Amino acid sequence: FLTPSASDVHQISGEERKTSSSQCFENPPNLSSTCGAGRVEELAGLKTYVTGPSDSKRAVLLIADVFGYEAPKLRKLADKVASAGFLVVVPDFLYGDPFPMDFSNPNFDREAWMKIHSMDKGCEDAKPVISALKSKGVSAIGAAGFCWGGKVLVKLAGTEDIQAAVILHPGPMTEDEIEAVKIPTAILGAEIDHSSPPEELKKFGEIMSAKTEFESYVKIFPSVSHGWSVRYDDDNEFAVKSAEEAQEDTLNWFLKHVK
Repeated sequence: FLTPSASDVHQISGEERKTSSSQCFENPPNLSSTCGAGRVEELAGLKTYVTGPSDSKRAVLLIADVFGYEAPKLRKLADKVASAGFLVVVPDFLYGDPFPMDFSNPNFDREAWMKIHSMDKGCEDAKPVISALKSKGVSAIGAAGFCWGGKVLVKLAGTEDIQAAVILHPGPMTEDEIEAVKIPTAILGAEIDHSSPPEELKKFGEIMSAKTEFESYVKIFPSVSHGWSVRYDDDNEFAVKSAEEAQEDTLNWFLKHVK
């Protein structure tokens, strides 16, 4: 991985950073509707990948990045969390309209897509999913969000609808959103990230650590780029190891706080 030069960082406009960095769309996964050990069923009106014991009282909600809920490595992570005894759900918050692989296509309107699939809408769509889980007897829910999903999750963390959050390489978050966080929250960031630079995430960590009523932390992973935890290169041993470490941290957070 190459560290971006100062000029590279400077060229990312404020408007682009506000919506998403180009890094958010790099290394797109090969989507597959049949991957994973779980099954696809409807939950709160959304197609949802479901894995793990259906009678578990503990659930984890995974909120995908812009490439959606059919990403094989995301489902692999869902299965890993499920093997620890959690009921894990990965809803299709993008309604069958994930960000295209060929996003450089001049016919594709990125701004229009982001407007239709806003993070605010993602947060609102998550609430019926949480209610549906509780109606099934689930008493504790954790959530992990990736990139787009991380931005959705920071809004959810400002409610008490869930018990714990892990925000991984999120889209741009605000200090107001971090100030509003009410639950145990871990933020896992990349050293090379235009969307949420390490300095900014560390500042968010300081804001959260001042709240003594719940546990929180920020961890920056060295020499990796935005998206590394679920869009890593299988042939890159370092990338795989870094992704596995982030996934292990995520699972440990849920084991500790979702009971």
